[in-house]
Amino acid sequence: MSLDSRTHEVYRRSILGPASLLLASLAFVCWVVLSRPAAGPSPVDAWLVHASPVLDDAEGSLNPYVLKVIDAFPKDGSYPYRWKLKPPEYDIYNGVSQDVVYQGKVVAKGHPNGTRCSNCCGLTFEVFCRAMRLRNVRKGLPSDDFNGMSGDDLFNLMLIWFIVAPKDCPQKAIEWYGLGRKIENWDEAKPGDFGDLSRNNDSGHSVIFMGWERDAFRKTVGIRYFSSNSHTGVGFQTERFSDTGGKVLRDLIHLGRVGRIEDYRRLDRAAIPARHP
Repeated sequence: MSLDSRTHEVYRRSILGPASLLLASLAFVCWVVLSRPAAGPSPVDAWLVHASPVLDDAEGSLNPYVLKVIDAFPKDGSYPYRWKLKPPEYDIYNGVSQDVVYQGKVVAKGHPNGTRCSNCCGLTFEVFCRAMRLRNVRKGLPSDDFNGMSGDDLFNLMLIWFIVAPKDCPQKAIEWYGLGRKIENWDEAKPGDFGDLSRNNDSGHSVIFMGWERDAFRKTVGIRYFSSNSHTGVGFQTERFSDTGGKVLRDLIHLGRVGRIEDYRRLDRAAIPARHP
C-alpha cells in the first residue's frame, strides 16, 4: 500500500465519511466478536481457537502474541491484496480481511466481496487488534479493553496507524496511546515489532518486522517483514535497502513495540492528535 504525499489528503477525506478449555472457549468468542464474517468463523478465527499457549517474552511485550496471530494467517495467496484509489473504496472497505469490532463499534470494515482481501495498513492493524485481544483473553482480562480506549479512540488510533497525516505511523499510534515505545536502536528490534518503511520511488509499506537481512559480512542490507503485499497477498517478504540494490530508505524505517500491560501509560486524549471530527 503506497501512502505517499499525493495520497495522504485523498485517503484522509475518503476514510473519514497457559490456556485452559475455558480460555479456549473465551478465545473463540473473542474472535467471533472481533470479526463478523458472513459465513461463520474465518480460517484465522478457527486456527486461533485451537492455538497452543503463548509464552511471554522477558519484557512482557505483545510480540509473542503478534507472532501467534501471524501464524494463523494463510500465506498461500488465498488472502489476496486489494488497494484501490480510483474509485476509492473507503466507505465499504478499510483494508482488513474481515470486520474489526471493538466494544460494539465496527472500527474497520472488511471488503463485502468476501475474498478476505486486505492491504498493508489494514492487515497490520488487524494483527495488532487480534494480538491485543488474544493477550487480554489469555490473561483473564476484558477482551475489549486496550488501555481504557473507547471505540472512537481505537478508530482514531487506526487513522494514525494508516498515516492519514504527515508524520503519522504505527510507531506514533503505539506511543501516543500509551501502549509502548519506539525502537530506535536497530539491534533492539525483534520479530513482532510494528512499523512502516518508505522507498526511493515515493511509495511506502506498513509492515510487521521479522528480522534484518544481512550479507556474508553481517552487514545489514535489508529488512524481512510480514504484511499484505501487492503481488503475493498476505505473507512474508524481504526488501533490500536503496544502497544495497533495493529501494527501501534506511533513514525512513519507523518501528514501535507494544509493551507489558502493567507498563501502559495513562491515556491522555488531550495530547493525542484528532484525525477525525
